[in-house]
Amino acid sequence: MSQRFKGRYWVAVGMFLLSLLLYIDRVCISVAKDPIASDLNLSDKAMGWVMSSFALGYALMQVPSGWSADRFGPRKILSGIVSFWSLLTAFTGAAWNFISLLAIRFLFGMGEAGAFPGMSRAIFSWIPLKERGFVLGLNFSGSRLGAAFALPLVAWMIDEFGWRHSFLILGAVGVIWAIFWWLLFRDTPEKHQWLSEAEKAYILEHRQQTTEAKGSGIRLSILARSRNMWSVVGQYFCSNFTNFFALTWLFPYLKEKYQLESLEAGWYAVTPFIAGAVGNWVSGYLVDKIYKDGQWNRSRRLPAILGFSLAVIGLIGSLYMETPLGAVVFLSLAIFGADMTIPPSWALCVDIGKKNSGTVSGTMNMAGNIGSFVTALAFPYIAAWTGSMDYFFYLAAGLNAAAIMMWLQVKADAGLGMRE
Repeated sequence: MSQRFKGRYWVAVGMFLLSLLLYIDRVCISVAKDPIASDLNLSDKAMGWVMSSFALGYALMQVPSGWSADRFGPRKILSGIVSFWSLLTAFTGAAWNFISLLAIRFLFGMGEAGAFPGMSRAIFSWIPLKERGFVLGLNFSGSRLGAAFALPLVAWMIDEFGWRHSFLILGAVGVIWAIFWWLLFRDTPEKHQWLSEAEKAYILEHRQQTTEAKGSGIRLSILARSRNMWSVVGQYFCSNFTNFFALTWLFPYLKEKYQLESLEAGWYAVTPFIAGAVGNWVSGYLVDKIYKDGQWNRSRRLPAILGFSLAVIGLIGSLYMETPLGAVVFLSLAIFGADMTIPPSWALCVDIGKKNSGTVSGTMNMAGNIGSFVTALAFPYIAAWTGSMDYFFYLAAGLNAAAIMMWLQVKADAGLGMRE
């Protein structure tokens, strides 16, 4: 293992690539919305249910997937689930009606559910506490770059190969990642035969310490009594309400409101995702910088509160823009802010969950993706009920404001009430 590029950094790169793939596969349904709806004769409300079915499957499997990563290790779990969801990505291209598409995307969501909880468990074992913000920022920036990359790429692929073949190609890429992860990754640095003894010693000395017994679980009663847990799940519901709009309805919204061609709408929709990637980098830097200054709680609270504040400004400001460029500028600010909340959220899960960080982060992500489920349906239904898309943005802004109050209750160093 090269001493110029440490083994733990290769682990971070592998997780970055997984995050990239995760969101390419996830966002392609948004780009393919019109040809799918045309071929299968689906309305906007029906496509809303298709998009929300992913979020429902994703939410329901978060806790089981997180527990599995804690119990069986991220090597087995991530290799298995990436292979599973990649097959479902390919099967999306074989959908023949509304019910088949709904079922495939639900199962696809179940498959993707274990990705970030599994990565959280790997981060606990491999990444020193003082580097946690950077690695989480890198991971989640991959998700936004993947979404940004997917918009024009998938639009081009659909024009060239059709939507069915495009999903088949994307599925094959995922299987390749799973094979490499299985061959090259190990659950802990102690088990990796190619890692230097010096780096093993460094990781063991600087990663978060715990006295929990190996394989010890966590009772649901502990989660239910934890103020930290209630705060983190509530704020993540609010965060995902904004973020999942970007992943599902942003492209169709820009295309319809400003009468854009598909490729043109794709390029406009890229900018908010790039802003989201930058938001993850900035937030990850702030998390580590403030932590190194000796302020553990502030290192989680401040980036998140700043992010939610920017999201409110961006969402409301976008409504007053008359051009797609103006709207995209403010929506980019909103997504930049919403993504700033992600590294401190996941860092907090690893902080308080420790060896149960897969379960804790899965619980948070379950709540967040209930927010995603609501978003995918709320956008078309609110527009139909009110005759305007504006009310969706007011609702999203209100939820972001509420999340600020939740973060004021968070104490990263307080744990969950488990034995320290």
